[in-house]
Amino acid sequence: MAPNDSAETNGTAARPGRRKAARYIVPVAVAGVAAATIGLVPALASSGDPDLPKITAQELIEKIAASDTEQFSGTVKISTDLGIPSMGGLAGSFLSGAAEGGDGGKDASSADPQAKLTELASGTHTLRVAADGPDKQRLSVLDDTSEYSLIHNGDQVWAYDSGSNAVYHADGKGAGKAPHGKEQAAPEGVPTTPKALAEQALKAADGTTSVTVDGTARIAGRDAYRLVLKPEQKGSTVGSITVAVDAENGVPLKFTLRPSSGGKAVVDAGFTSVDFGKPAASSFAFTPPKGAKITEADDAKAVGHEKEARKAAEKAQGDLGKFEGEGAPKIIGKGWNSIAEFKTPGGAALPSGASKSEASKGVPAEAQQFLDALGDKVSGKFGSGTVFKTRLINALMTDDGRVYVGAVTKDALVAAANAG
Repeated sequence: MAPNDSAETNGTAARPGRRKAARYIVPVAVAGVAAATIGLVPALASSGDPDLPKITAQELIEKIAASDTEQFSGTVKISTDLGIPSMGGLAGSFLSGAAEGGDGGKDASSADPQAKLTELASGTHTLRVAADGPDKQRLSVLDDTSEYSLIHNGDQVWAYDSGSNAVYHADGKGAGKAPHGKEQAAPEGVPTTPKALAEQALKAADGTTSVTVDGTARIAGRDAYRLVLKPEQKGSTVGSITVAVDAENGVPLKFTLRPSSGGKAVVDAGFTSVDFGKPAASSFAFTPPKGAKITEADDAKAVGHEKEARKAAEKAQGDLGKFEGEGAPKIIGKGWNSIAEFKTPGGAALPSGASKSEASKGVPAEAQQFLDALGDKVSGKFGSGTVFKTRLINALMTDDGRVYVGAVTKDALVAAANAG
């Protein structure tokens, strides 16, 4: 087992050759953590810790940053435990209703990646993944009786839901393209591999993180080092992040986020099998099955709700304008204790079971039950409000429409609101 080596992010100047790597050591940003609450079950058999050459935390971070592996295939287990009521049916009905004009029926839009992959935010899932450079990726979500596949091949993106025999198709140069020109098969903000999760946690140093090498591990049949990040600040809901890094190529093989409250991991990501060879070309080929209903990404008429889609877009644009009018979110604190403060459009508070006002009219009963199950009424110098809590991300919404959100405790949110 490799000796423990540490690198404290104490804000001192790094040597020029290490500046690139240094920016990868940070706590998970609020938005990043929220997006990264898709995790993987620790169903990875261990055959003993390998005896690997000594490596420092700084060297291991550099190894991750320098990794240029673009070809792989394998199986991933995915699970998350946010400590909240099941979101599967609720999230699915909301997302499918929005995509289908509210009828909730099973049609081609059930294959829409943005709605389907959001289901990975809760429960346990098995994924098959494959990649061959920036232009070819495949992700399949395996269920007991069905399979959902998302294929990106050049300027074509196909998604297929075998359960409903539905197909989603995007055609054009923009298909599968993420911001800043990066290609991706999954929608932005839906990480589906340990590497994608690790990249959200390792971005830059700010003096609030302890980073150590905590021995070695055997993951999916490969030797790996264990890189551990721990916040040095009190008040964060993040206890630690452990990334198992492939000793040969620097690819993260497993990602585990444990809460400061203890207990089961909130996010646990890992390969159960992985191959870094070139995947077969057939992995990225797709032909719609006979009888499948196809939805074109740029054709609202395909689901017969062009008018509803236009109305929804106009409303969203209006809401965005209101939000932008309030200004960008204000960041309070730093590092793991960062809290984003902003105002809701028009300064409206979320409806709650304790206040059956006009604002609560039209809120689905299931949604209201979900909000009430999460909320705790609080008060202080700021006035009163409700804290919506999970094991990782907490949010305080005041009765006058201010919102404080972060990977911090309820007390930290109340203190921030009082100071504001």
